[in-house]
Amino acid sequence: MKGLNVDLFDPRSTMDADFSPGGGAERPIEPRHGSGSDSDFAFAFNDSNFSDRVLRVEILPDLPDSKSDPDGCTTIADWARNRKRRREEIRKENAAEIMQREEQVLSCNMPDTDDILAYENQDEEAIAMVEESTGDGSTENNDSSTNMDCSTVLHVRTIHISSPILAAKSPFFYKLFSNGMRESEQRQVTLRIHASEEAALMDLLNFMYSNSLSTTMPSALLDVLMAADKYEVASCMRYCSRLLRNLPMTCESALLYLDLPSSVLMGDAVQPLTDAAKQFLAARYKDITKFQDDVLNLPLAGVEAVLSSDDLQVASEDAVYDFVLKWARIHYPKLEERRDILGARLARLIRFPYMTCRKLKKVLTCNDFDRELASNVVLDALFFKAEAPYRQRSLVAEESNASYRRFVERAYKYRPVKVVEFELPRQQCIVYLDLKREECANLFPAGRIYSQAFHLGGQGFFLSAHCNMDQQSSFHCFGLFLGMQEKGSVSFAVDYEFASRSKPTEEYTSKYKGNYTFTGGKAVGYRNLFGVPWTAFVADDSPYFINGILHLRAELTIKQ
Repeated sequence: MKGLNVDLFDPRSTMDADFSPGGGAERPIEPRHGSGSDSDFAFAFNDSNFSDRVLRVEILPDLPDSKSDPDGCTTIADWARNRKRRREEIRKENAAEIMQREEQVLSCNMPDTDDILAYENQDEEAIAMVEESTGDGSTENNDSSTNMDCSTVLHVRTIHISSPILAAKSPFFYKLFSNGMRESEQRQVTLRIHASEEAALMDLLNFMYSNSLSTTMPSALLDVLMAADKYEVASCMRYCSRLLRNLPMTCESALLYLDLPSSVLMGDAVQPLTDAAKQFLAARYKDITKFQDDVLNLPLAGVEAVLSSDDLQVASEDAVYDFVLKWARIHYPKLEERRDILGARLARLIRFPYMTCRKLKKVLTCNDFDRELASNVVLDALFFKAEAPYRQRSLVAEESNASYRRFVERAYKYRPVKVVEFELPRQQCIVYLDLKREECANLFPAGRIYSQAFHLGGQGFFLSAHCNMDQQSSFHCFGLFLGMQEKGSVSFAVDYEFASRSKPTEEYTSKYKGNYTFTGGKAVGYRNLFGVPWTAFVADDSPYFINGILHLRAELTIKQ
């Protein structure tokens, strides 16, 4: 029904015109602003004078080894350990119950369905039953009407409630009180919960009346958040999310927020909290090279948060690809499982269009990837590399708000290049390197930017842009150099030419030609590529920046 998720007591909400529980006039309710007292019904909580129903809460024992420690579960770490243990026990208990039920089918001794559901749904849907009124308004329990095994009930809490208040706050209670069945007209309603959920449920019920919580402990707020999700109280989920977001974030708490059940994570109310957790992890492990061991130990949700960042400080996208494979092989040693997780979750974290062609070739032969997936991502990458710059910018803009931005360039330590290779009539390559104005400005007074490696004749080369002094050391200027990667005694003779686009023609014009016999680790180039001081090079009217981009080209040919 449209309007079920509207919170009448949330000052941001209005009721849809067609939301008419009583079938009366369909007039929209205007939101109320002002003091919190406008929607504070704390005085009516558990007061029979302001209540039309009775909520009977049956407290069941927790599963073995999952009892909460009131003194020990005060931190995020305690909550996480307790929660993880409870989930493991629930899975074990469910498996045991399935086996037990199979045996009982043979002996024709089936257990009560409600007993099974009460355990199976501990972390899923809330269990509610409606009981007949005793006629005199008494809240005494009628065992025969509950159809439950009360021998497992530790104790019972009886609470006077107002169905309009609870229904306005929660679609769960709205449906419970207005389902059109005979039970919806009964006075007494029973909920069955586990002992570890009792405090959170009481806090939640208080919140539904008062719009506030007395607890500020992270573990208690998480428990209330889970209860609010279970009973569909969106305003309380927002409230808990905001309080948790304002607490100091740690790696442990961030990972815990990202590991909440999927039903909680999918809620809009929790999105700001999970976004903050992702941003914290991305900033904490921004320098992935420095924290490689730590990131390798992160769970899947943590790795996704780190590798989704545009600001990741990494040598190149090739390094991201190598890291993803390494992480997957550690956490998913079985090949089929690894292929599944790479295809479903991890491959989208790799920005294949910014990988080198040599590495893309290795993707096609990597056994960890499904063949079809490997072919598709490599083809997409190659098509992107072949696009004109304006079209590339358009593709980047199209996914600016996407969760996974495969066409967005990261802050690589080694700048990506485009390479065109020729084998005949001579071995030759043309390398294109684009630098942003801000990148160039940040080079002053003695910075350097290195390109990704490219290859010619089996040897690795790179370009490096410098801010350095001219030959007479009289002023700073822009320099461009060509270096060979491999160290050793290899000798390699190369003709090279540097060129740059410039206004007004915006065509490439040659700036410097030379030849050099390289040995490993050596570099050659020109200290003042444009023949002007640094101030003129970066000036607003500089002819070398076109739409804020410096376009450089290097042509290398192996000497015969």
